[in-house]
Amino acid sequence: MTPAATWFQRFLLPGFVFQAAVIAGGYATGRELVEFFLPAGPWGGLLGMLVSMLVWSAVLMTSFELARRARAFDYRAFFRVLLGRGWWLFELGYLALMLVILAVMGAAAGEIAHSLFGLPRLAGSLAMIAATGALTVVGAAGIERFLVASVGYLYLVYAVFVVWCVLAFGDRIGDHFASAPVEGGWFRAGVTYAGYNVATIPAVLFCVRHFGRTRDAVVAGALAGPLGMLPGVVFYVAMMGWSQEIAGEALPSAFLLAKLQAPWFEWAFQVAVMLTLVDTGVALLHAINERVAGAYGERRRAMPRALRPAIAVATMLLAVYAATAVGLVDLIARGYGTLTWYFLAIYVLPLMTWGLWLLWRRAPERARADGAAP
Repeated sequence: MTPAATWFQRFLLPGFVFQAAVIAGGYATGRELVEFFLPAGPWGGLLGMLVSMLVWSAVLMTSFELARRARAFDYRAFFRVLLGRGWWLFELGYLALMLVILAVMGAAAGEIAHSLFGLPRLAGSLAMIAATGALTVVGAAGIERFLVASVGYLYLVYAVFVVWCVLAFGDRIGDHFASAPVEGGWFRAGVTYAGYNVATIPAVLFCVRHFGRTRDAVVAGALAGPLGMLPGVVFYVAMMGWSQEIAGEALPSAFLLAKLQAPWFEWAFQVAVMLTLVDTGVALLHAINERVAGAYGERRRAMPRALRPAIAVATMLLAVYAATAVGLVDLIARGYGTLTWYFLAIYVLPLMTWGLWLLWRRAPERARADGAAP
C-alpha cells in the first residue's frame, strides 16, 4: 500500500478511474446505450445495465485482490499470474480493443468540434490527441487527480442533464416506461456490453497500489461497478422520451441537447464529453505506458520520459485514421461485438475459475498476514 493512502484512494478512486476508462467508448455520447440496450426497451435496457454492473463488480473485486496479492500493477504482470506464458493473448486483444475505443473517441471528438465550432472533424480529433498525449507525461498521481476532477464535473453535468430532461419532457419518458413491455435479449445485451468493457479493468490496476488488505480490494471492486454504470443509467432514462428518433443518431446527446434549446448548457455538456474522451484515452494509454515501463524495469533501466507521449500520439493517430475510414456507428456496431467473446474467454473465464482458485489456495497465509498488518 502507498504511504498514508486515504479512504478515497482505497475505496472510490478505483471506481472513478474505471468509469473514466469505459465511459468515452460510446456512452458519453449515448451511442453505446442505443446500440446495446435500446432494442430491449426501457425496462429491458435497465435490466441489461444491471447485469453489466454486476459482472463488472464481480470481475473488479477478483482482479483487484489477485493483483494486490501478486503486486501486479500493470496488465503484463497481472496476466503473467493469470495466464502464465499465454499472457500475450490479452495484450493482443487489448491493443485491438484500444484501437477501436480510441477510434470511437476520435470520431466523437470530431463530431463535437464540428457541431460546436463548425471546425473540420479532423481538428477535433487532433485536439483530443494533443491533450491526451500531454497528460501521459504527468505520472500516476497527476493522472489520478485529473481523472477525479473531470469525473466529478461529469457527474454534476449529467445530474443537471437528466433533471432538465425529466422537467422538459418527463411526460414522454413516463409514457414510454408505462406502455413499453420488457423486450427479450436484455441479459445477452448486459453480458455482451460487460464483456468487452472488462478489458479496460487492467487499465485501473495502478490504483491497486493503494490497497493494504483484502477488504480494500473487495469494497473498491464492489463500488466500482455502480460508479461505472450510474451516468449511463441516468442518460438512458433521459433518452426514453425520444427513443425512436434517437435510434439512428450518431450523437444522441446532441439530439437531446437540441431538444432542451439551451445553447449554454450544450457547451457545458460537450465540454464534459470532451473531458471523458481525454479521460479514457489517458487511462488506456497509461496502462500501455506502465506495461512498457515494467519491461524497462525488468532490465533495470528507466523508461525514457519522451517515450510516453510518443506511444500515446502514435497509437491515437492510427485510431483516428480508422475512425475516419469506418465511421462512429459502424465502429461501435461491429468492432465491440467481435471482441466481447474473446475477452470473456481469455480473461473472465480464467479469472473466475483459476484466479479464484489461486486466491483460495493462498487465503490462509494471506489472512494471517492481513491480520498482522497495522
